[in-house]
Amino acid sequence: MAATLKQLDYSVLQQCMHCGMCLPTCPTYDATHRERNSPRGRISLMRAIADDDLTITREFADEMSYCLGCLACQTACPAGVNYAELFETARADIERSGIHHDIGRSFWRTITLRWLFMHPRVLRAFGILMGIYQRSGMEAAARKSGILRFLPATLRRLEPQSPRIAKRFSDSLIPSTSTPSGKPRYKVAMLTGCMQDLMYPEINRDTVDVLIANGCQVHTPPVQSCCGSLHAHNGEREMARTLARRMIGQFPPDQYDAIITNAGGCGSHLRHYAPLLADDPDFSALAHQWDMKLKDVHEWIAEIGCRPPTASPFEKPSKVTYHDSCHLAHGQKVTLQPRQLLRLIPGVQLTELPESNWCCGSAGVYNITQPDQSAKLLERKIGHILRTGATFLATANPGCHLQIANGAKAAGAAIEVIHPISLLARAYRRETL
Repeated sequence: MAATLKQLDYSVLQQCMHCGMCLPTCPTYDATHRERNSPRGRISLMRAIADDDLTITREFADEMSYCLGCLACQTACPAGVNYAELFETARADIERSGIHHDIGRSFWRTITLRWLFMHPRVLRAFGILMGIYQRSGMEAAARKSGILRFLPATLRRLEPQSPRIAKRFSDSLIPSTSTPSGKPRYKVAMLTGCMQDLMYPEINRDTVDVLIANGCQVHTPPVQSCCGSLHAHNGEREMARTLARRMIGQFPPDQYDAIITNAGGCGSHLRHYAPLLADDPDFSALAHQWDMKLKDVHEWIAEIGCRPPTASPFEKPSKVTYHDSCHLAHGQKVTLQPRQLLRLIPGVQLTELPESNWCCGSAGVYNITQPDQSAKLLERKIGHILRTGATFLATANPGCHLQIANGAKAAGAAIEVIHPISLLARAYRRETL
């Protein structure tokens, strides 16, 4: 059984000093200036529930849903409060209470969290069908016919923002084992992700190419399981544990020098399997080893020493700006390495983005559950991007990638959203031209 707020080590709940250092970093507090919408306000509510001074109500559930979970407060906190643990425990308590359940919500959680994201082949089949629908003309016909107006309001709003499904997925682009021309310096495993695999498999191909160019033999098993981040962030801790065990079984950590992720949100969860499986006698030790081997791709390439490319990915020098994925910056503390790699690439004119680590509003499923607040955050982000004058926006998380690409399109901005590793891969490929 997953821990509850009442079962947590009480020192975790007491650690918040209520100093207020988190307040200027919290997007929801910035929007409302209400104490309850701040990290310390939410921690006070969680502590009251642990102390039996409050019960879990719909109001408490709504407050935890309003939180982005961006973890900017963790970076700002001088006391080192583990807000991620508190937040995920609170959401798990909410799910167990049933206070937020209704037929529609239960249906969609069952379809997504309990079915699609628990069964990778089912998710892949769904992606194939979606791709056929998008490319065959059926999507255009449905939009033109007006039939989509009969969809529920939430789906009707989200339909124009739906991601484009790739024609080919990672396993058709990447062999199970990729070896550099010389003697490999390292043996690594490559995680292809769920939505990254369906939407942006070329980023996975680029990541493998960069790893090969830097002396790594890369193991990339086909049709990989979900890492469980969506489940953990949405209160389904037992499903997250099941998926963590699957991942460790598919990628035994003692067989690799590193286990590589290129998605900020997934990586933040992936590198914390040890606390998730702390009470599992069969997986606890393996989970500790896994956490030590898990590396963000920027972090790993910087650690082993990136070979500077001799060519530019562009025909002429281009201005690039970088958006920090919340969970890459605040969850994994990887901020300098992406910038260091971008500065190594000839022709890249890196311009710092104002509020680069301020959430874009994607935040997992936040743009679905809190569309108004998400839209305000996206508008703020796009405004800053436009003011840089950049033609490329680099970011390292599929949710941010899709959110910002949709925002740029809506604003009529000619900005290409790209993963930093893809720019590096393009530069390497142009060396032979």
